Amino acid sequence: MPLDSAPAASPSRQDLADHLVRTRIAGDVATSRENNLDHYRALAEGDRYYWLGLDFGGRWSDASAVLDVMVERCGVVADPQHRTGQDTIDAELTVDALDRMAEVLRKAAGNRSRVLVASGHPAGMFAVHQVLAAALEAAGCTVAGPVDGLYADNGEVRQVAGVFMLHRGGGLVHTHSPEPMRKVLDALERAGEPLPDVVIADHGWAGHAGSRGIETVGFADCNDPALFVGEAEGDIEVSVPLDDNVAPHLYAPLTAYLLTRAGLPVPTP
Repeated sequence: MPLDSAPAASPSRQDLADHLVRTRIAGDVATSRENNLDHYRALAEGDRYYWLGLDFGGRWSDASAVLDVMVERCGVVADPQHRTGQDTIDAELTVDALDRMAEVLRKAAGNRSRVLVASGHPAGMFAVHQVLAAALEAAGCTVAGPVDGLYADNGEVRQVAGVFMLHRGGGLVHTHSPEPMRKVLDALERAGEPLPDVVIADHGWAGHAGSRGIETVGFADCNDPALFVGEAEGDIEVSVPLDDNVAPHLYAPLTAYLLTRAGLPVPTP
């Protein structure tokens, strides 16, 4: 059965890497080199939109240093003179990061930890997050939420299938903002509930959680350098490099691999 279909069992490491390249989750991804470099420059210039809720002070004011991190942790083209056209994510780095994330999930399941799952990519990464939330809950973890009556960025914070997302205008929306996560964590504290032990998220949801000192693992595209810089600084435990907006079913082999490595059951498609 081709890996582009949802598998009932985990692929091997090599089969997963091949699948990631074939589906452009890694390899020659859709994000252009121009877009990547623009975002690295914006982070270095202090544009907080690109900090995703983390605080870098003046420590990353050199865009070339940001590029170096992205080469090391994401696998973008190393040549600083490569300014236009194709950019890349190294599939081997993606799988390496999945292995590290799996260890965090394994520990969370073993400790029956309190976890919080959130996504700013409802059309793509929700397919991964909701399976992880269900698997961890089945393993005995407590999945934080729901929290009613929260609003951020002219929208409502909602939880669907264990995953916090932002709702606006009748639909779930793509957001980079850290504000929804801020609202959720503040609401938990006001209610006297413990903050999560582990957060699984992306974009500003992950960045803000990491800034609060919560053990945070996340997924990030090659044009979102903040989570990789945050990982380099120790605020983010793991950032998995991937194209975060391909067709949802294409992530199924990645999710199966991650669950298997974490010792969690893979759902039957």
